[in-house]
Parts: sequence; structure tokens; C-alpha cells
Amino acid sequence: MSKKKVGIIIGVIAAAVVAAGVGFYFLKGRSSGGNSADKVYVEKVSAIMNQSAGINNRYSGVVEPQETLEINKDSERKVKEVYVSVGDEVEEGTVLFSYDTEDLQMQIDQAKLEMEGIANDISNSNAQIAELQKEKASAPEDQQFEYTTQIQTLQTSIKQSEYNKKSKQAEIDKYQKSIDNSEVTSKMAGVVKEINENGVDPNGNTAAYMKILATGEYRVKGTIDETSVGTISEGTPVILRSRLDETQTWTGSISKIDTESTQTDSNSSYMYDGGSSGDSASKYSFYVTLDSTDGLMLGQHLYIEPDYGQGEVEEKEGVWLYGYYIVQDDGDPYVWAADKKNRLEKRKVELGEYDENLDEYEIKSGLSEDDLIAFPMQGLYEGVTAVTNMEEVDYSSPLYNQESTDDSGMDEGMYDEYGTESMDEGMYNTDGTEYMDEGMYDEAGTEFTDGGESGATDSEVVE
Repeated sequence: MSKKKVGIIIGVIAAAVVAAGVGFYFLKGRSSGGNSADKVYVEKVSAIMNQSAGINNRYSGVVEPQETLEINKDSERKVKEVYVSVGDEVEEGTVLFSYDTEDLQMQIDQAKLEMEGIANDISNSNAQIAELQKEKASAPEDQQFEYTTQIQTLQTSIKQSEYNKKSKQAEIDKYQKSIDNSEVTSKMAGVVKEINENGVDPNGNTAAYMKILATGEYRVKGTIDETSVGTISEGTPVILRSRLDETQTWTGSISKIDTESTQTDSNSSYMYDGGSSGDSASKYSFYVTLDSTDGLMLGQHLYIEPDYGQGEVEEKEGVWLYGYYIVQDDGDPYVWAADKKNRLEKRKVELGEYDENLDEYEIKSGLSEDDLIAFPMQGLYEGVTAVTNMEEVDYSSPLYNQESTDDSGMDEGMYDEYGTESMDEGMYNTDGTEYMDEGMYDEAGTEFTDGGESGATDSEVVE
């Protein structure tokens, strides 16, 4: 069996452990006081069958343009007219808006008048110098110094006037340039995404006056939390899945990880063996360059997962279930399934072929993809309430506090009883997401790393 397939199998086991019982170790301590009725988390068979990629960390992502053009308006100028609206498509050179030039023209006219006055002053001073030089030529020697002083004073005045004239000309050139550039055009083809009249976005944050999204090639912007950001790197190959149809996939590679800009997630996350890891967690953005954008839409939400070769696993027809879900005592094999009243029961199943590479059994009868089953943890009994929301499970109930359970880690009996190797404490991050233990490598010799699943909600989907 290849190392890659070994990784997939062990990763799936880890995912199942998380779903079945690891919540007790992460969320223990959330409930205090009296015990409530036992409840067990169950999951659809179809969902479990799709966990062949269980070793993969999954993150949320959204399709965005490769380039975004932000245009800031001059705070000292007044916008005269806006020629586009949000949603309009523009080309390179399209006029977006124009500034009012009336005040600038008035300033130019005023500066020109002042320049004429300066030119007259220079002309008068030159005329006075010429007259003084004539008088100096015929003046007695004792008056020569006085004439020289007057001439030098006028020459200094001319130099100052010439400087003032150049300054005024520079002002005129500046005003004229502003008039010539009063129309602001788009520097690329795209779609007008935002127009913020007051310089702030709808959330009150400082924003560019206008934002244009480039048309053409797309990229995907992903989000990862601070506990997992070290598990990805630039160049990592990834698989992107549609959130509405996970069989629809694209491929690409991570091109950039932005650890300079952070987002804050106010949802508390729970640490191993109880306790909160804090009131907030920082999240970072990373970007994926796509191998192909066929079928993608701008704004579409996707799942992003590192590509460890999970796409190479061949799909099988019918119901196939991982061996660790099937209890094979001396009697007939069975699974723990929810009945019509959402109560747990031992459901006998008929086994068919066995896939040794993936530890999967074909279920010929007794179970369908729509059935809900639980991981066969120690102490399960028929009649216990089955729930599909892990938050409803009370880990202070008797089922999760049996005398044989060791709080410091998983009970060995939870696994050895069913022929599955116990998991190490190191299998889990502080945020409850699974990662692979040291020493696990794919066929290329790359070590599997830790990570988690994005907390994006389905309400964010734009398909």
C-alpha cells in the first residue's frame, strides 16, 4: 500500500474520531452542574463516504479578479460629475468622473493679472536704472556713490520681481494641469465595484472613492487562522471545490500568503482538554493562482484544500463504508444507526467486497447513503438520542464520563476493541481541527501538516 493511501486512510480515521468523540476532549468543561440525557452525534453515510479526502485541511475561498483598481479623489477638489454607476462595465480610457474647474480657471486669471503687474514693475525699474545711469555719468564724484546705491537697489528689486514672475507662472501651469486632468479615466477594463461618495465604505471604514475589479483572469482569495497559517506555503498545490457540488473541482497553487494584514474572528475556539483559547483569533488571507478558470464566476465561494493526491482515489458504485464504522463481533456485522425516532440502534448490514488499500467495505444491504450512523465509541447503547448537531451533545452526561475513561486522552478500548489503532494526543490542534502525526509522508516525501476547516457559512455562497 502506498504512503499516500496510508495517509488518506489514517486521515479519514482522524476525521471520524473528531466527529464521534473528540469533541468531548475539546469542549469538556463547557457544561457545568447536573447531567443531561445522553446524546450521540450521527452523520449521513453519504457525507462519510465523501471523507476520502479526510487528511486535508479545508479553508474557505472566494473568486476575485487578479487586479483591483482603487481610485482616490483629490480632497481639495470638487467632483463635478460622475459618469458611471456601480455594476457598469468600463474599458481602459473610459471617463469615470470629472472635477469642477471653475475655481481653477479663476485662479489662473488672477495669477495672470498679477504677472502683468510684475512685468510692469520690472519694466519701470529698468527704465529708472537707465535714467539713473545717464545722470550718474554727468554727476560730480561726491554723488557717484548715491547713484550706484539707487541702481543696485532697483536691480535687486528686478531680481525679486523676476522670481515672483516665475512663481506665478508655476502656479498657472499647476492650475492648467489640473484643468487638463479634470477627467479621471479607468486604467484597465473591468467592472465598477464601489463608489464611496464620502470616502468611507458601508461599514464606515476609510475607502477609496471608486473601486474597479479587473475582468479577465481570476484568482481565489482564501482565509486561514493563525494556528494553521504555518501549515501552508507558496507553491503548495491545492484543489478547489464548489460549495454546492463538491464533485466540481479546479486546481491551482498558492501564490501569496498575506501575514501583514489580519482579520479578527470573535468566535471562541476551544482548546484540548477543555478551556477557551481566547475571545478572538486572527485570520490571514492567502491567494491561489488557478490552472483554469472555466466555469468559475466572480464572487463564487469555494472550498480550498491542499492537494495530497486525494483526487486520485477512484470512486466506487454503491455504498462503501470504512471498516472502523462496522462492528464485527462473533455475530453478524452491524453499525450504530439512527432509527426513525432518532434513537440509536444496532443495524445489521450485509458486507460485500473489501478494499484492503482503503479499508472500505461494500455494504450490500442494511444501509443507504441517507442513513445516519455514529462512530462505535465505547459505551454506546440502543435507545440513546441521536443528533446531527455536535453542539447538542452534552459531554458531562454519563455516556462520556464512564469510570473506565481516562480524561488525559482517548480510551484505548475505543479503538482496540474494533481493531483500530489508538490516536495520539498530538492528532489535534488547539482549535479542534485534525492534523497528521509526525512521520507521515506522501509518495513525494512531503510531510503532512496540520490545519482546520473553514468556518464559512453556506449563506455566503454565490454560485
